[in-house]
Amino acid sequence: MPSLYTPALPAGTLSSLPQPVITDDGLQLRPWQESDLADVIAGYSDPAIQRWHCRSMTSDEAREWIARWPGRWSTETGAGWAVTLDGAVAGQISFRRVDLDEGLAEVSYWVLPSARGKRIAPRALGALAVWSFGTLGLHRVELNHSTLNNASCRVAELAGFPAEGVQRGVARHADGWHDMHGHARLATD
Repeated sequence: MPSLYTPALPAGTLSSLPQPVITDDGLQLRPWQESDLADVIAGYSDPAIQRWHCRSMTSDEAREWIARWPGRWSTETGAGWAVTLDGAVAGQISFRRVDLDEGLAEVSYWVLPSARGKRIAPRALGALAVWSFGTLGLHRVELNHSTLNNASCRVAELAGFPAEGVQRGVARHADGWHDMHGHARLATD
């Protein structure tokens, strides 16, 4: 069935480029590397990260998680970056979902316990948003978090992602169904 509109971004927008290293505000966002295995395991072993991301990882699972990111970039379905500060992994930020037709991406993030309190997440989110709009040409970047996750709400607000509303009972966590708070930033913001 033919579309009645032109896609916001053509197929190949991501896959025709190497995944970038983004440097901004004292942080570097770079593609995951096999040498980051211990940091991924540490992240998904942290109770606070487990609570909101609903997963833990063995060494083999973490290795597979790292190995999948280049394929997601090339199929234009997602992208993952290690967020580094002074060369050390401080957290992660990723496009959980990419829709080039609509010109949008959904973001997720976490910060390792040792790097908390340095505004790593809002700085990384801001840097990724600037690159997403200025270089990639996205129209919209959005994120969703449990309404109980006040820290993630602060991250979104600090990075210029206004709240848009609440979806009731849309995400299942270990302790049951959660309402999710949506935030988004547009290229025109």
